[in-house]
Amino acid sequence: MTDRDDYYNRAKQEGYRARSAYKLKQLDEAAGLLSRGDTVVDLGAAPDRQSIDPIETDARVDTVRGDLTDEDTLAAIRGVVGERGADLVISDMAPNVSGTYELDHARSVHLARRALAVAEDVLTAGGDLAVKVFQGPDIDDFRDDVEDAFEYARTISPDASRDSSSEVYVVGKGRLTAPVRVGDRLEVDVEDEGSEGDGVATVEGFTLFVPDAEAGETVSVEVTDLKPRYGFAERID
Repeated sequence: MTDRDDYYNRAKQEGYRARSAYKLKQLDEAAGLLSRGDTVVDLGAAPDRQSIDPIETDARVDTVRGDLTDEDTLAAIRGVVGERGADLVISDMAPNVSGTYELDHARSVHLARRALAVAEDVLTAGGDLAVKVFQGPDIDDFRDDVEDAFEYARTISPDASRDSSSEVYVVGKGRLTAPVRVGDRLEVDVEDEGSEGDGVATVEGFTLFVPDAEAGETVSVEVTDLKPRYGFAERID
């Protein structure tokens, strides 16, 4: 019996509806995705899949049925999530497998990009993404795009995935909602001084810490690092 067959049998014995529950558990153990009280958007969920298993019986569960390429579906998801936003977006979406490697990979990446678009739309600052994608030549570009939108990204291959599967999960941690990106150059007004002596500037309500700048100065800076709720910039003037 293979390890993957073992996960199937364990799921039956332990009351889970599918082996995919173990994939979610392993993703959570590896990346720290789930916390009590989180708002989670599970894309590609089905009644007999992983989404059911970790949900407590008294948890609120809302279901949206629709096509993710349809704006009405996205609007429905936004309506359910509410203004606060989601803490986690999980996507277990996969294309119908044709048996042609290049085609299946391309379709998988397309679905993963749809999941990323939803995550960018509904995640709160600091929220996380875990999206299934088939391995292939386009996965690096997709991961780069995830890394641009999050504090960092990593690729995880859960042990519970089938031996025959080429699937991995790209995980983005710490959704960045800043109006600037690393490398941006701009002029800012230093409004205050932080506890460490750095100058404090704001860009559309987002805080940037600027070393060697004093309150009252207008300085040219380059953004060097971003966190979900603040960032750092260096003077270039």
